[in-house]
Amino acid sequence: MHTQKVAITIPKELVTMIDDISKRRGLSRSKFISTLLREKLISERNRHIKEAYDQVFSDESIRKEQLNTARCFEGLGTEEGQEW
Repeated sequence: MHTQKVAITIPKELVTMIDDISKRRGLSRSKFISTLLREKLISERNRHIKEAYDQVFSDESIRKEQLNTARCFEGLGTEEGQEW
């Protein structure tokens, strides 16, 4: 993975907390911050995807269509599931 140095300004007490935790975990400050940022960004991306999914399926007609499709797939291999 390529890396890039970035200068940021954060409160001193936050730096102290980061240093304490990273030291206990045996990580460098940079590795610890990178790990936290990656976890937060993944979480944010997943939240965004969930919100988009929830928005689509808040439409009653789409929700009914998907439910009917799921029921058809559940019936595959039976007479009811072979309508097409």
